[in-house]
Amino acid sequence: MPSLRNTKDRIQSIKNTQKITRAMKMVAAAKVKKAENAVKMSRPFSLELFRTFVEIYNAIEDKNFEEVKSNNPLDNYPVLLKQREIKTLGLVIVSSNKGLAGAYTANLVKFAAREIKKANDKNLDVKIFLLGQKAESSLRALKSEYKFDIKEVYTGILDGINASSAKIVASDLAQEFVDGKIDKIELVTTRYINMMNYKVEGWTLLPVINAEDKELKTFLNKEFDKENRFEYRTFFERIKPAFEIFEPSQKAILQKIVPMYITNLIFQAILEAQASELASRMTAMSAATNNANDMIETLTIQYNKARQDKITQELTEVISGSLKK
Repeated sequence: MPSLRNTKDRIQSIKNTQKITRAMKMVAAAKVKKAENAVKMSRPFSLELFRTFVEIYNAIEDKNFEEVKSNNPLDNYPVLLKQREIKTLGLVIVSSNKGLAGAYTANLVKFAAREIKKANDKNLDVKIFLLGQKAESSLRALKSEYKFDIKEVYTGILDGINASSAKIVASDLAQEFVDGKIDKIELVTTRYINMMNYKVEGWTLLPVINAEDKELKTFLNKEFDKENRFEYRTFFERIKPAFEIFEPSQKAILQKIVPMYITNLIFQAILEAQASELASRMTAMSAATNNANDMIETLTIQYNKARQDKITQELTEVISGSLKK
């Protein structure tokens, strides 16, 4: 049986740990509400931008974009729209820079491993871009089992989330796609549902025409049909009459919409992931705090029993000594 001193030290150690977990829970709880609001505020814009892109693209009768040229890969939308034979798959995994968030990172890595395995089974090369460094070590541990390369790790992107940061990533990915180094790029992120739930999902980023994929379209529409549905006409419906009398043309507008769409999709993925991570950390730290309470109660009972046994033994020894005299 552990000594009284060891039990007392262990109780104190757990109490110190509990202070940390409680503080982390409070910090996460304070941040997650702000992150949740950011997600809900950005989703309507993402929806309308998605719909605008699809409607303008579908409205263009002549889909010959060869006359559109640009040195900026993010503006070179004819290439970004074009589907081609897939030989190399790019995975952009929106991870985190911090741990202690329960199974958050493990769920991301598990989903990514499934996607890598599917690609390997099709003899595709896989290049990974990590937003956040937490999943890097777990992914490197999979290199003995799967074939892939970690192309880039963006560590500072998640520290100050803004559209400029997302544009840096978007430009790098567009460059890889335009240069023909990657034939398809998917975003692996966590869609925030509520404080207790999130879902790991894969969204097609490039080629852009795959924005019509059912999974992404279902996500965008389902979320807004529930509570955030906007009852106004889309941007394209409002400006459609102007196409006949004003410049620029539909193709020129598309050249502005496509970079905005790619950048915004990355930005939305980061916002969703941040809210999910904070919610997961809050839940994990709450569970850790409760578990610490249970351990303290159990150890306190053990300590009191051992202390009582020691007192009883000392009294017995005193009484026995008195009787002998």
